[in-house]
Amino acid sequence: MRTPLLAGNWKMHKTVAEAVELVEALLQSIEQGYSTDREVVICPPFTALYPLAPLLAESVIALGAQNMYPADQGAFTGEISPLMLKEVGCRYVILGHSERRQLFGESDTLINRKVRAAVGHGLTPILCVGETKPQRDAGQAETVTLAQLRAGLEGLSAEQLRGVVVAYEPVWAIGTGDTATPADAQAMHAAIRAALAEGWGATVAEAVRVLYGGSVKPDNIDALMAQPDIDGALVGGASLVADQFVRIVNFEALSA
Repeated sequence: MRTPLLAGNWKMHKTVAEAVELVEALLQSIEQGYSTDREVVICPPFTALYPLAPLLAESVIALGAQNMYPADQGAFTGEISPLMLKEVGCRYVILGHSERRQLFGESDTLINRKVRAAVGHGLTPILCVGETKPQRDAGQAETVTLAQLRAGLEGLSAEQLRGVVVAYEPVWAIGTGDTATPADAQAMHAAIRAALAEGWGATVAEAVRVLYGGSVKPDNIDALMAQPDIDGALVGGASLVADQFVRIVNFEALSA
């Protein structure tokens, strides 16, 4: 049985003071009625990682980062290493987000290096994959998404793959208010799981959590979580509002 994972990607939002205020609100609400049948992680900007770590250390919310470079140290101006993330208490790291691919030119090869480095250091990578609107309109959604998946996971053993989370994020749904229908999201999640089974075996594929991301909100989380292959959500804007993220964390899967 896969444990649902609800992850908040704060992107480039929140000063340190604002981040502390949000985490305090989340802790107060989430810990009151928290169910152990799900996991929660927040991924704030780098500047907030260190001050938030002690607040989250003994809590039900895990700490994650939004990116990292695949080297322990070196002349990589502006980058941050897996060792640095581990030191401040990070357990997760988002890799291959479409904004990194599109705005910063990250290739599948670089993303694969990052995934392997994260796994090697005991961090859980959340590998993001997904198609653009033109690619979907051209009937290439599955081809593009599975190509990103296979490239990002290349070189991992079946045992290493167990320590990876995949997030399907259709680019056209990120920050737009548009969301894939639960049925469409399920279809892609099923295709992802089938590709994992083909490459690493059915047992491992059944163990890997596949999240949905793209305008996830309180009013669509229940229907999304009712799908058999959707194991959680990578949440953007709604993770910046305490009561919205709490509602998402406290999803109640509807009957499929």
